[in-house]
Amino acid sequence: MAGSSRIRVGVVGLSPNRGFASIAHIPALRALPEFEIVAVCTTRQESAEATARHYGIPMAFSNQEELARHPDVDLVTVTVKVPDHYQPVMAAIDAGKHVYSEWPLGRDTAEAQRMLDAAERKGVRHAVGLQGQWSPTINYVRDLVAEGYVGQVLTATLIGCAPNWGAKLDRAYQADFSNGANLMTITGGHQIDALCHCLGEFRELSAFAIHQRDRIVTDDQGEVPLTSPDQLAVSGILNSGAVVSFQIRGGMARGTEFLFEIHGSEGDLVIASTTGGSMQRQELSLHGGQGKGTSVAELPIPATYRNVPEDTPINSPYNVAQLYAQLATSIRNGTPASPGFDAAVKRHHLIDAIVRASTTGQKQRLG
Repeated sequence: MAGSSRIRVGVVGLSPNRGFASIAHIPALRALPEFEIVAVCTTRQESAEATARHYGIPMAFSNQEELARHPDVDLVTVTVKVPDHYQPVMAAIDAGKHVYSEWPLGRDTAEAQRMLDAAERKGVRHAVGLQGQWSPTINYVRDLVAEGYVGQVLTATLIGCAPNWGAKLDRAYQADFSNGANLMTITGGHQIDALCHCLGEFRELSAFAIHQRDRIVTDDQGEVPLTSPDQLAVSGILNSGAVVSFQIRGGMARGTEFLFEIHGSEGDLVIASTTGGSMQRQELSLHGGQGKGTSVAELPIPATYRNVPEDTPINSPYNVAQLYAQLATSIRNGTPASPGFDAAVKRHHLIDAIVRASTTGQKQRLG
């Protein structure tokens, strides 16, 4: 970062008109004084230059290796679709640059592991977009549980929805399980990561990851075969001994969008949706109660769980900004980022266990 006091970011996969980078990463980075967006890369030079003009970004590239090697880029953010993560992530690592990749990290665990190994060998800071770990509500719940608010955790239930996994699908590549971008890995991955962040890892589980259609209509390619799951149900026991159930309901357009209930020997916690949409992309409500005969009441989130400026945009950008703020500290201090690629690999392994449980019909024990 010679010659600059700010961390200079190059974004791979940014469009003015669509995509998570435009609605989350750009406003998140612009809310944080530690960062400066200096470069963008798309598949065509014309679109890269148009995007750069739109956002007032000084450099435009159509070659991800050239962006990564540029001396004025300190951090590469990768926001392209999941099956295309590997090359820009590895280009950043090879160039010795810090890297933030969207979740899922890779198409599968092996690909994610190769990226983790490369980043560790090179000594760069690496972060993965499991930004639900930086939700103020989720972090407060994690601490309440650790401090004994509910006593011994006995059971927990999490339900979520993926309305885009109904009769139609936005992108055909998501219908192909081998691409690693589906209801189970994206919606399910974010939400089960929040469950484990609050309560710990699974000791054993059973699961159903199924697709209820053989073909699905997509906006970009019409009708295509469907091999990705569009419904997910997991039940298991955590290392703590707590019994949990977890369900993602594909295509659900009405009803409860997100609900996470934790029941313990001394109390209960209830985390719920406030604005709709994905759990990791919104402010969550929290209610709690202790003792018998009392109902749950709202629990305000302490200000200490907010690490970004007060004018940071809410919903999609907010938790992303929280993650970036932690990554800035990691880069400045030379300490591991959280969640890093190691957290991604752990979550990929959990998804593998879910797939095995569903495919074999056998309970899976996790190490």
